[in-house]
Amino acid sequence: MNAIEQAELNFDRHLRHNAYPGRGLVVGRLAADEWLMLYWIMGRSEHSRNRRFVVADQTLRTEPVDVSLVENPDLIIYEAMLELGGIYLVSNGDQTRTLYETLRDGGTFDAALETRQREPDAPNYTPRISAMLDSRQPLQLALSILKAKPTDPEQTDRFTYRPALPPPGLGLGLTTYQGDGDPLPSFCGDPLLLPCSGSAETMLDTYWNALDSENRISLAAKRIRLADGTSEILVRNRF
Repeated sequence: MNAIEQAELNFDRHLRHNAYPGRGLVVGRLAADEWLMLYWIMGRSEHSRNRRFVVADQTLRTEPVDVSLVENPDLIIYEAMLELGGIYLVSNGDQTRTLYETLRDGGTFDAALETRQREPDAPNYTPRISAMLDSRQPLQLALSILKAKPTDPEQTDRFTYRPALPPPGLGLGLTTYQGDGDPLPSFCGDPLLLPCSGSAETMLDTYWNALDSENRISLAAKRIRLADGTSEILVRNRF
């Protein structure tokens, strides 16, 4: 099985035929100097579904659809994508801001996430997933997942990945869960090789259509052109 076939198989099994992979991110390569970041959110409860994506100044963030329904904003309202001088960040929580501020002050991707834990939403203990594309030379990609230790969920296991850069047409992704359940089973294993071909618009449609129609909420696709440092974010919202 070649890499493209493996990516399609992963996409089919983990996204298209999975009712609840949860929140997810993908960093992929559309062309030699054109990259794509995807990020989506899903929800089963009224509280989780009461949000959508908005974009301002190349920042992607969540906001409530109905403010009166917000119970606890801490885990559902956050900046999901930020930029910092050639560094592009995406995550499923407010650790995006932690990464931004640590890197701005001269720290590292790993040092920023050392200050964070898995989410405190027992019994699920949702993992925190994050990724960074650093376009400063040499071009680098990093991904991270922080999740509850299986034998003691009060502790956090930390996994950081610094893979070789994927070729055009492929990307690497993480989701918060393996699938549906009660409690929800955390994602396990290495980042998934996933498809990333065509235009940003095509990828937005492809991933949106793959996500379970009952549980998908919002999806964003950020196209990054390294040649001139420009980027744009496309958004699809359920509400």
